[in-house]
Amino acid sequence: MNRINPAKLLLSKWTATQPRHKEKHFLVTELFRDDEGSVLEIELQAVLTRRSERLAWQSLQDAERWKIGWK
Repeated sequence: MNRINPAKLLLSKWTATQPRHKEKHFLVTELFRDDEGSVLEIELQAVLTRRSERLAWQSLQDAERWKIGWK
């Protein structure tokens, strides 16, 4: 399990352990917060294709799917 501080996710780099469509490296480009300022979701952008997807930040804690940094 990856230990993550959700407040420090913006512009962090991630590597997919099982790349799809040659998309391996990703960058967190936006944080979506609730009214109290807690991070709920992130926007993750593929470096190669610039495709973006929105997902819960907790999904990055799955070490079988994501590695911190570009590897």
